[in-house]
Parts: sequence; structure tokens; C-alpha cells
Amino acid sequence: MSRNSRMSRRGLYRSRNGVLLGVCRGVADYFDFSVFWIRATAVILFICTGFWPIVGVYLLAALLMKFDPAKSVGSESKQGAGDRHRCTRNDTAERLRRKWKLMEKRIRRMEDKVTSREFDWNSRFHGN
Repeated sequence: MSRNSRMSRRGLYRSRNGVLLGVCRGVADYFDFSVFWIRATAVILFICTGFWPIVGVYLLAALLMKFDPAKSVGSESKQGAGDRHRCTRNDTAERLRRKWKLMEKRIRRMEDKVTSREFDWNSRFHGN
């Protein structure tokens, strides 16, 4: 990340793409370090100081740091699960149609299973 993009962020944020709560990746992005070295430092501190001090500091940082702000609509990033509110009406309607069809297929499979003879026999013999 370049110095200009780091200055435009206006703060330290938790990353949405982090492994465990996004703290290490957020610190690495802010200071323009490799995530590997930040995580390696955290593990070394974890080993040297014991379990609770570093875990406590890490959880406190995770609670105090805000999530990284969402990207603007004009950015080249892919549309993810967090960007659903930026969809057009047609995209939303199409997504709802797909979900409805999937749910309808699942209900049909359940109805077929429950109304089958094998289900009736299994429920009589096994008490399910």
C-alpha cells in the first residue's frame, strides 16, 4: 500500500479480510508492513509473555478498532456479501428469484421424502 493511500484512510481499522478478527491485517495495512511479520511478532509475544496479556490486548484491540470502511461504489472491487445494499433493483430481484427457486426445490425434496412409503415404514419401525 502506498503512503498516499495510507494517509487517506484517516485511521487504524480492523480488516474485513483478516484471519482472526482482522487486527493484525489492519495494523499491517496501516503501517504498510507485511502481514506475515505482524502475525509472527504477535505469536512471539504470545509465547514470551504468556497467554493472557497478549490475548487480552488483542481482544481489546478488536473491540476498540472499527471495521475498515466499505469501498466506494465506483471502485473496481468485486461485489461481496457486505455490498448487497449497493445492488440495483434488478440485481436484488434476480437474487431473490434464485433464492426462491432454491427454497422451492428444497421444499419439494422434503415433501417427496416425507410422503414416500419408506419414510412411513421407517417412522413406524424406528419411532422417528
